[in-house]
Amino acid sequence: MAKRRGLLITLEGPDGAGKSTQAGLLAEALRSRGLNVVQTREPGGSPLSAKIRALLLDPELRGLHPRAELLLFAADRRQHVADTIEPALRRGDWVLCDRFTDSTTAYQGAGRVLPAVELEWIQRFASNGLVPDKTLLLDLPIAVGLARARRRTAGADRMENSTPAYFERVRRGFLRLARRDPGRVKLIKVAGRSAEGICAEALTLLAPLLRGW
Repeated sequence: MAKRRGLLITLEGPDGAGKSTQAGLLAEALRSRGLNVVQTREPGGSPLSAKIRALLLDPELRGLHPRAELLLFAADRRQHVADTIEPALRRGDWVLCDRFTDSTTAYQGAGRVLPAVELEWIQRFASNGLVPDKTLLLDLPIAVGLARARRRTAGADRMENSTPAYFERVRRGFLRLARRDPGRVKLIKVAGRSAEGICAEALTLLAPLLRGW
């Protein structure tokens, strides 16, 4: 009997939405149900990808062209998919990924105003055609998210140094994705809520997938 392919669950949302916290809580909850879970992130989800992450987030890097930024994120993803995600899915593991293709659509497409036709081909190429089985979109107001993000680190990274107008475009891009693909992208409002309450809602949204395991 062929081994069952694993599932790819992605967490998306603007900066400061709590994706990393939720990824950790969800990984723990899924493991308690007997599932093998690989927790990863983009950029930087494999050893080579980590080097690309360091470049992309370097606050001293200035003048990076939006298309060059897109291609660097695509290089990170191609390596990450090949090294981490695809092997885990072949093993039958569940993969929890903090950011994936929807972040490219929101940050480089909506945020940097790059044409959709450019993103579509590059996205398919970089992901090897991989589409998440379910995406949890954590949403909160931009001002709240940026304040959270800046409190948790000593200094803003290159992406966090972008303008508020840029981040508003990013948030609108994410919300458009939820409207266009409600079967896959599940919106979770997180402002003013506990991490445990958010995780409980996320598990409810994943329940149809869990019933099959």
